[in-house]
Amino acid sequence: MSGDREFDEATSALRAELLVHCYHMLGSATDAEDVVQEVYLRAWQAYHRFESRSSVRTWMYKIATNTCLTALEGKARRPLPTGLGTESSDPREPVIANDEILWLQPLPDAALGDPAAAVTARESVGLAMVAALQDLPARQRATLILRDVLAFSAAETADVLEMSVAAANSALSRARATVGDGARRDGRRAAELSEHERQVWDDFCTAFERHDIPGVVDVLAADAIWEMPPFPGWYIGAEEIGVLTLSQCPAKVADDLKMVKTTCNGQPAAGMYLRDGDVWRRFQLDVLSIVEGKVVHVGAFFEPALFSLAGLPEVL
Repeated sequence: MSGDREFDEATSALRAELLVHCYHMLGSATDAEDVVQEVYLRAWQAYHRFESRSSVRTWMYKIATNTCLTALEGKARRPLPTGLGTESSDPREPVIANDEILWLQPLPDAALGDPAAAVTARESVGLAMVAALQDLPARQRATLILRDVLAFSAAETADVLEMSVAAANSALSRARATVGDGARRDGRRAAELSEHERQVWDDFCTAFERHDIPGVVDVLAADAIWEMPPFPGWYIGAEEIGVLTLSQCPAKVADDLKMVKTTCNGQPAAGMYLRDGDVWRRFQLDVLSIVEGKVVHVGAFFEPALFSLAGLPEVL
């Protein structure tokens, strides 16, 4: 039992940052949770062979990275609808889900545990950045994360990925060239919002609760983007998003929806609940990017497991 206790003391504080790392690699909060469990099992089984040639943290990242690479074998990248290379959609046309695609997920902050312990892990987890990482082959993705997110040295990165330093540097160069400056801006983290930006977050939620379509349009940037996997269409422009909300949202009158504020990927978010008789049931999880006092992007996600990871109830 002393070995178990020693293992727990050496590794338990790493869980939040390893979850973020696996999420960066996989683009899925639910898959990342499963992989982290596997990482800890593999590490516990091998701990008696750990010889301290590297730090426990580096050793755990090596196990996590290679477990993720194995999990990614034979799998397509996880996109958002804007990553499919299609033109924006007409909000007047019916929406049809595509459940054949493995879609990118957000990472609810609550999944990281104690905020004080996870603050470092949250620094580089914005939804747009994770979406951009999905454009990279798995090993290039790992290299970029290890070097530019985690600040591992070239030698440490080469050791984790079991490649030469020259090969690791080459993979990093190719990854940086692919990602470039093309990632959409995430907006400020929820903890850093100004008073006005917090009011915008509040107004977004209030407008939906009141079924106030002009109010929804008012908080959006003129060129705002709305996307909502598993529906492959995406929508651009505040007025077009207003039409989408009016024509496609099942809420029709005030009080059909309730909004519960939360945070995902370090960003402002809200759990949307749809009336069902005398209760409101979880419906979609909205992740917002607020830039210069306007909502510039909304990712709306419908998977119930994300509500659970966010610590949000099934029913209000």
